[in-house]
Amino acid sequence: MVVRLVTRQGQDLLLPLPQTPLSLNPTSSSNPNNPMRSSFTLFRSLALSLPLPFPFPRPRQFPRLSVTAAAATEREVLRSAEAESRRLRGPEVEVGELSAVPEEWRRARVAWLCKELPAHKAGTLVRILNAQKKWMRQEDATYILVHCLRVRENETAFRVYRWMMQRNWYRFDFALATKLADYMGKERKFSKCRDVFDDIINQGRVPSESTFHILVVAYLSAPVQGCLDEACSIYNRMIQLGGYQPRLSLHNSLFKALVSNPGILSKHYLKQAEFIYHHLVTTGLDVHKEIYGGLIWLHSYQDSIDKERIAELREAMLRAGIEEDREVLLSILRACAREGEVEEAEKTWVKLRKFESDPPALAFVYKMEVYSKVSMPMKSLDIFREMQSKLGKTDVAAYNQIIEILCKAQESELAESLMADFIKSGLKPLTPSYVYLLKMYYKLELHDKLEEAFFQCLEKCRPNCTIYSIYLNSLVKIGNIDKAEAVFHQMNRDATIGVNGQSCNIILGGYLSSGNHLKAEKIYDFMCLKKYEIESPLMEKLDYILSLKRKVIKRPISLKLSKEQREILIGLLLGGLRIDSDDQRRNHIIRFDFDGNSGSHYVLKSHIYRQFYEWLHPTCKPSDNSESILDKFCTIASSHFGFYADQFWSNGEPTIPKLVHRWLSPCVLAYWYMYGGHRNSSGDILLKIKGSREGVENIVKKFKAMSMDCKVKRKGRVFWIGILGSNSTWFWKLVEPYIIEDKDFPEAGDETMDQDAIETEDINFNSESDE
Repeated sequence: MVVRLVTRQGQDLLLPLPQTPLSLNPTSSSNPNNPMRSSFTLFRSLALSLPLPFPFPRPRQFPRLSVTAAAATEREVLRSAEAESRRLRGPEVEVGELSAVPEEWRRARVAWLCKELPAHKAGTLVRILNAQKKWMRQEDATYILVHCLRVRENETAFRVYRWMMQRNWYRFDFALATKLADYMGKERKFSKCRDVFDDIINQGRVPSESTFHILVVAYLSAPVQGCLDEACSIYNRMIQLGGYQPRLSLHNSLFKALVSNPGILSKHYLKQAEFIYHHLVTTGLDVHKEIYGGLIWLHSYQDSIDKERIAELREAMLRAGIEEDREVLLSILRACAREGEVEEAEKTWVKLRKFESDPPALAFVYKMEVYSKVSMPMKSLDIFREMQSKLGKTDVAAYNQIIEILCKAQESELAESLMADFIKSGLKPLTPSYVYLLKMYYKLELHDKLEEAFFQCLEKCRPNCTIYSIYLNSLVKIGNIDKAEAVFHQMNRDATIGVNGQSCNIILGGYLSSGNHLKAEKIYDFMCLKKYEIESPLMEKLDYILSLKRKVIKRPISLKLSKEQREILIGLLLGGLRIDSDDQRRNHIIRFDFDGNSGSHYVLKSHIYRQFYEWLHPTCKPSDNSESILDKFCTIASSHFGFYADQFWSNGEPTIPKLVHRWLSPCVLAYWYMYGGHRNSSGDILLKIKGSREGVENIVKKFKAMSMDCKVKRKGRVFWIGILGSNSTWFWKLVEPYIIEDKDFPEAGDETMDQDAIETEDINFNSESDE
């Protein structure tokens, strides 16, 4: 008995059937004439031709280690590591010839599957494979998988591998898993390579050297936040778990990646960089000058400078016959500036002048800082003037540095003069210099000048909590409590400013000093709710006041999510927020993860940090009142998040709740957009979400009920909901009242949809589809 099938290429194929009939749905075959395949071509063109992200102006700019040259060198070193990975070979997979299979019908079916499976998307592919469950064996599936790898259909091979693992006849094949992981890694599909890598580990086996090497390179090739940390982890396990000796190209690639970011971000990788250097030395590999220079550069950015270690590295360079270049001398000068080492700084300056008669602007900045540390502000000013005369221009870092030095020395006239020059130059940002100026006026008790500078700052800069807090403190000190109260409420209302523990203590002190105990109690309750620390002198006064009215002094109350916090959480969870649960799923931790390179996330991060301050883990709260907030922070473990864990992370994977359509308020949509959405230059909105097709369909129906038509595009496990044209205008009207930043919008770029993309699939919920 035979069955006649028509392939997507239009060819007739006669297949012999075994005694057990094969149940294949003929509608599952892909048809190029299917109207669904031509749906949303406009959306596909839009999403694939979106411009690169527009760079958001960050509040502070930090110097990089030869940014342009380092980036080119990093790409060259990475290419070397990729070339090395092609020469690495894993264990050979034993696969028999198809002609050796005795059953003719089995040979025909395996051959047909090898030809047909790569032509189908994930859903149809799995259905075809499921129809073969009654006769398929591990040897048949292995042959199909290896064939797909040979013809570079690696995505199909990965799906076949996942399907195999779910069968009761599956036996782990180390060589096969290694081959698949290596092929996925070479295509830079790091998440799939990591999945197979973890499968090997879970089987109690140690992955081969090629898999370790290729996975590290795949992570380093991905412009995705967090991949560098994963690359470091795999590199360390390669040495410590596998006992392998990484190739020189892999050492160099990882080290280049560690020092490719601004120093303020890279300094946390010092231990990893030292580990790479130690391994290079102990294994007798060549240590290039970039390694020495990069290590000294990282040491120069540490909060506590290890002068002995820097001296050891310099001596090692000399022994290796490597001369100190311009970048190394700049790093040494930066370290001297941190420690106030004038003598060493002058020696370094002389060496630097030998490379070029006019050192870079950063060298002047570091030299100014050196003399400021030894209380010689006028010498720093002379260096600033020298820089102006030699370079003919002044950059932002130099202005901020000299104004900070003069303000700390309380040289008000000179600081004001330079601030005026800074404003006339048109350079930005001005905010740090205004902070130094306001602090100086406060110390000198020049409150009128402080107020004048504050309003001038509001006209020229983006306001922040620090600026407002200094002005608030000034108003409290002169006894203008009514105006201070108005400023505090303005800070609390404005999401881009917000209040913190310092500003709350300031207004609390103002109320207590003015005898307004009722308002002081309200601020106290607010601080207890937010878990802000109350200063000891203020607490002593409050203890007495509260003891007169209350039998028991009120202490921090039990936590409860407010309505606004609940809506924010739903929006962020739709955008990709992560929840971790314990084994019993009783307590849950919410992990906030923001993109440090995104301007919109920079503003959103500060807002979310203040909104959930009382829920944050103590290790995520800075010990001082600085506004330095990490890109990643988390809440305490609490059962209050159980509802959200059950609805959005039911099985440890992101899911879309069945009742999600009931929760899509304008506030929820706004936070979804700000955390996981994008808006391009033409105003079209793209919203990212992970979950099931049914969940996305519920959201699309809700949008239609809100008079918004949208189009859906799937990239692997991620759905993109496109709200285009006039629909995006209506969407923006809904969410605009809740948008924190109203000037710079996040724009979709290539990297938002490149990673781990299985295929591009347009989805039409209005038509019948087998996908």
